[in-house]
Amino acid sequence: MNISLEQINNASPDQAHELLAGLYEHSPWIAEQALKARPFKSLSALKLAMTAVLRQASHAEKMALIKAHPLLADKAAQVLSTESSSEQYSAGLTQCTPQELAQLQQLNADYQERFSFPFILAVRGPRGSGQSKEKIIATFKRRVQNHPDFEFEENLRNIHRIVELRLNDKFGMQPNLGNNVWDWHEAMSQYSDPGYAEQGLLTVTYLTDAHRACTNFIATTMNDCGFDSVNIDAVGNVVGLYLGADESAPRLLTGSHYDTVRNGGKYDGRLGIFVPMACVRQLSLAGVRLPFGIEVVGFAEEEGQRYKATFLGSGALTGDFKPEWLEQKDSDGISMHQAMQQAGLKSEEIVAIQRDAKNYLGFVEVHVEQGPVLNALDLPLGIVTSINGQVRYLCEITGLASHAGTTPMASRRDAAAASAEVLLYVEKRAAENLGCVATIGMLTVPNGSINVVPGRCQFSLDLRAPIDAQRDALENDVLAELKAICARRGLQYTFEMTVKVDAAPSAPDWQQRWENAVTAIGVTPYAMNSGAGHDAMKLHKIMPQAMLFVRGENAGISHNPLESSTSDDIQLAIEAFSNLIHQTAQDRS
Repeated sequence: MNISLEQINNASPDQAHELLAGLYEHSPWIAEQALKARPFKSLSALKLAMTAVLRQASHAEKMALIKAHPLLADKAAQVLSTESSSEQYSAGLTQCTPQELAQLQQLNADYQERFSFPFILAVRGPRGSGQSKEKIIATFKRRVQNHPDFEFEENLRNIHRIVELRLNDKFGMQPNLGNNVWDWHEAMSQYSDPGYAEQGLLTVTYLTDAHRACTNFIATTMNDCGFDSVNIDAVGNVVGLYLGADESAPRLLTGSHYDTVRNGGKYDGRLGIFVPMACVRQLSLAGVRLPFGIEVVGFAEEEGQRYKATFLGSGALTGDFKPEWLEQKDSDGISMHQAMQQAGLKSEEIVAIQRDAKNYLGFVEVHVEQGPVLNALDLPLGIVTSINGQVRYLCEITGLASHAGTTPMASRRDAAAASAEVLLYVEKRAAENLGCVATIGMLTVPNGSINVVPGRCQFSLDLRAPIDAQRDALENDVLAELKAICARRGLQYTFEMTVKVDAAPSAPDWQQRWENAVTAIGVTPYAMNSGAGHDAMKLHKIMPQAMLFVRGENAGISHNPLESSTSDDIQLAIEAFSNLIHQTAQDRS
């Protein structure tokens, strides 16, 4: 029989503790401590209270909890709880073939030898419906290579996920909306460009057959959700409109992109299309019309993978589509103009899809975080305060190539050593200023030889900060240090700016609405900046914008096949988006 939040809040400490028995493996003290935070506003608040107890626990207490867990597929384990036994059974781990069992036993031994604690995995997975033995084994193989400190924390994160699913069972709670959106991601991930599809990898670049299949999938799903109109615009964006009670009222614009990087993940961009679609479906099913319309746009291109131009989808809406881009060619010599013609798009109509800001309340975007912050904090959602401004350079230092054996150290004009000094300064300088990040992602010695002092070194600079003044100060200091290092070493240098993008601070009123929406579902709002660029940066140029981040799994990795999120976190994002639009409706009534 399912329990209720009311029961938990009103029960005596002993009764409440009994209701929550079996959550943590042979460690009832966590639930006991969490119950001191009653009353709980929501099931999410109860889950977060438990993660907070564990986060504040000592290292020894955390280690004891980890060691209380059984090994995977260990038939000799005598301490398997009822819950663990059921979970391992449902994953097929109690019915392994001799080969699978031998592989798991070897992995258990290797893991124990490396880390001195057992491997823990939420075998029911991100959707809660179970993972295959093949995927479990693949995850085990990958994680045994991790750093011990990372694995310690990753085990705790998996424990939190196990407990979340056990709580769902106790309360009879199914994240049905989150499951549905999770399933949409899975369904659309079947479409991938040639060369990647055959390997089971996801790549969708602008206007390929796979891209057009995604276009059709989104359009069909929008129609099924009850949008009043769905169309494909001149740049390939999928535009769904759900009218307000007054059809002439301003609209709320939302959405994200559906193209991917090569060998990317299923959630980057796409989550920001599907979450508002799920909310529109709920409005349509209930027959509810808001005092404003909702326009959801699946932006056709953001990543710049097939052509050099980026943000084609959102840029077209802001009037930032340059006609000369149409002449760019891909690696097969197909121009953008030709690709558009093949897709049935009319490039001459792109100018007509520019939006007039006065017809919109603003732009909001939901996006997987693409980083480790929320994951490390055990928080499902984050409110973006600003999208970082950035500047990029291509640099070259020139010295003198000379014999590595005969040139004394004091006589060298080593371009690579100078570049290394710049790299260390860049790392140090960015770390000194909260919010700044800086990267030298490319470092090359042209025609380098093992026995030659490098005479040339080429490198990139990527400098980012949430405020333009911060970015500019970082930029000035790095370039000044480059100059000083080269002067001291007797070297020459050049640098070329390739990108400069201003920061996009969130509109205060929309940021506040996101905070209110997250608070209303019992989740503590966490403010953070975005280090990555998003479509919201483009819309920021013509209207107020604000973003919501959703926690990613696997330390929040993105632009990677391991990119993931749970259906429970997606459910919370849908609930937060729903709260945001209803709050906006109240503000306008």
